[in-house]
Parts: sequence; structure tokens; C-alpha cells
Amino acid sequence: MNELARRSHTAVPKTGVLLVNLGTPDAPTPSAIRRYLAQFLADRRVVEIPRAIWLPLLYLFILPLRPRRLAHAYSSVWTEQGSPLLAISKRQAVAVRMRLAQQYGAAVPVALAMTYGEPSIPAAIAELEAEDVRRIVLLPLYPQYSGSTTAATYDAVFKVLQQRRWVPELRTIGSYHDHPAYIAALATSVRNHWQQWGRGDHLLMSFHGVPQRYVLNGDPYYCQCLKTGRLLAEALQLQTADYTVSFQSRFGKAPWVQPYTQATVEKLAKGGVKTLDVVCPGFAADCLETLEEVSLGYADNFRAAGGTAFRYIPALNSETGHIDALVTILAPQLRQDDAITPSARDAEQRAQAAEPAFYGRE
Repeated sequence: MNELARRSHTAVPKTGVLLVNLGTPDAPTPSAIRRYLAQFLADRRVVEIPRAIWLPLLYLFILPLRPRRLAHAYSSVWTEQGSPLLAISKRQAVAVRMRLAQQYGAAVPVALAMTYGEPSIPAAIAELEAEDVRRIVLLPLYPQYSGSTTAATYDAVFKVLQQRRWVPELRTIGSYHDHPAYIAALATSVRNHWQQWGRGDHLLMSFHGVPQRYVLNGDPYYCQCLKTGRLLAEALQLQTADYTVSFQSRFGKAPWVQPYTQATVEKLAKGGVKTLDVVCPGFAADCLETLEEVSLGYADNFRAAGGTAFRYIPALNSETGHIDALVTILAPQLRQDDAITPSARDAEQRAQAAEPAFYGRE
């Protein structure tokens, strides 16, 4: 029996947390972006067009051309720590681990993975296994469930676990779009922005879009976005005329869920809104889409249509309120778990010490 197998049989089992976000290129270069897009856009969950139609488009047109256009956009948001999404996600994982240790009085392993790119899901699961984790709580960092994001994460995790002889127990969190702690964190973020900069004329809540066909086929994403928007508005005591929910990042010619964010910001500007506050509640961490497309691109659209000030409110990122919310969301899966109770772990270690060793032979 090899050492890993020996340890897996004798170690005290732990519960660990796997945080997963979408992913990012390794660098703001055409080649790195091409590798990332090839993995991302080839996922059947992301693009549901028949393979015979989609793959020729992907490999003959999109991958040869789009990475060069995106390189400038990625370069505009790249930081000394690399991709904003990855840098922020790493800080989130460290903060969640520290907060869990404070709450439970014992270290709870926390690993970070990206569905596409690095750190990979196989590497993150191996990291948890190296810490003797036998129960994994999987939290995809998408507040609103969609088959193209949350389900894609499940697929990737299940694919890795299919290769294990001893599959760890898996607990999944499908969405937290209406969780009180998440709504409270969003509301606090908006209030803090208003306290610092004053309240704008209107609040725009922009979510990532999905093809309309996905929703018609049963995807709950659109409805969950609307509920998040309504609950946030209630928490902020907004009237219906004070805010708008819209959807960004449309790709291709097929209809996506509406209203579209670009058309919305232009309509608001033409309707007399001079100062527009914009928040993206569907993003746990700032990324290319929020920092470049929204904060820069839509700001240009707003001003060109007659608006004056377009003010992007950052994602929750690694703010204390967000970390507390994530830990609160994880709590039901961790509470009363012997694997993270020090007294139970100590008792198990004493019991194992009294057992005869029978793993000596290979």
C-alpha cells in the first residue's frame, strides 16, 4: 500500500471547503487568452449550440481572431499580482480559512479552484486530499445558479471524483441569491459607496446575461437575478423608479435575456439621469467584465448619450462583510460536524493509537 493510501486509511477525516470561480487567462497575451477561451468556450454547458456547428466556428474564427482583440482589454485591468479575479479570489480563500478557524476553533482546509485555467479543480481537490479531507463542501462563487456556471462547476468536480477509488463525501451549495447575509453585504457595499460619494440619480444592477433560450429551457438564473435585485432594493429602501436590473455581455446574434445593459445606460442618460451608480451583484470578485466592460465601456456609452458621472461600485471581493457572508452561507454544511470539532478529533486520534497496525504489508 502506498503512503497516500496508507495515510488516507489512518488519518482523522476532515471537512474542507472548495471555492470555485470561473477562471482567467495566465497572462494578458493572445496565446494565453486563446488557451483559456478554448477550454471555456468548448464546454457544452457554456455554449449549447450543436458541436457540429459550434466547433468549426470556435476553431476557425473565434480562437484565431478574438484573443488579439481581448489582449488590450485584459492588459488594461491586469495588476502586479496578475489577473484581478485570481488575485482577489486568493485573498478570499485565505480570509475564509482564517474566519472559519476563528469560528470553529480548528483549522478548516479551504482550497481555491477555477473551472477553466489555474488553479485547476484537480489540483485543488488534491490539495484538500493532502490535508486528509474526506468531506468537501463545494461553493461555486456564483450567487445566482445557471447551468452555464454552477452546473459547469459541478461537472468539472464530478469528473475529477470519478477517478477516485474512495470518493469523498460531497456537499454542494447551488445558489445564495436570496441569502440574507449576501443581500446584507450587497446593501452595505452600496451604502458605503453612497456615504463616500453621495447618492446618484439612479442605481443600475447589472448581471451577466445568458441566452434567452437557456431560461425558456428551465434555467432559473434570470428569475434569481430579478429576486436579488428586488431584495437589494428593499434593503436599500428604494422605490421602483430608483433602480433598474439589466444584463450585460451579450455574445452572438441570438436573443439574450433583457434589458441589455448598454441599451439601458444609454436610455437612462437620454432620460435625464446624470449620475448613475452601477453595481454587479452576480460577481463575487471583480474581473475583466466588471472592470473593463462595465466600468470603462459602459461608462463611455453613458457619457456619449448625455450622462455625466458613471460610478461603478466594486464587487464584494474580499471585504469583511463578504467573507462573513460566505462563512454564514457555509455554516449549515459545517455546523455540528465531527470532522471540525477538536474534541472529537482528539478522541479519534486516541482510538486510532490503540488500534493494531495492519498496513505494514504492501
